[in-house]
Amino acid sequence: MAESFYKGHSMKTFTTEYRVIYGDTDPFNVVYYANYFDFFERGRTEMFRELGVTYKEVSSMGVYLPVSETYCKYHKPAQYDDLLVIETRLAYAKRVSIKFEYRIYVKNSDELLVEGYTVHGFVNNDRKLVRVPEDIYSRVKDLLPLDGEEQQQTLK
Repeated sequence: MAESFYKGHSMKTFTTEYRVIYGDTDPFNVVYYANYFDFFERGRTEMFRELGVTYKEVSSMGVYLPVSETYCKYHKPAQYDDLLVIETRLAYAKRVSIKFEYRIYVKNSDELLVEGYTVHGFVNNDRKLVRVPEDIYSRVKDLLPLDGEEQQQTLK
């Protein structure tokens, strides 16, 4: 697999594999651009699962993580039947929000296909912003960047 783009950072990168299905593609067998956000979600969901908490468990706490900002830079298209590797890492956790960064490659290739990020707010059942729940923060705090500007943006 390609060298991680998170060089210089000591935090952990989570990887998820996903095979592109026909329904992900356009008539030219190229992945439709908006589907990369679904791939980001797969990476983020599996990262949480590896940390020992699922989105279902978070929502049972009465906390939700709606997306407030997204970004995606397309370098090269994925195609039908490609086996993708989705790298996910935590960029920051603020008092009421969290940012994930992603990179996607074809497995066993050094070619970057897509990179991007999503920012999520923490809200309650009334859609009001709330602090990151302590249970979530305790699971992600060791994944936070330890350098420069990003550290100043994190909790505590």
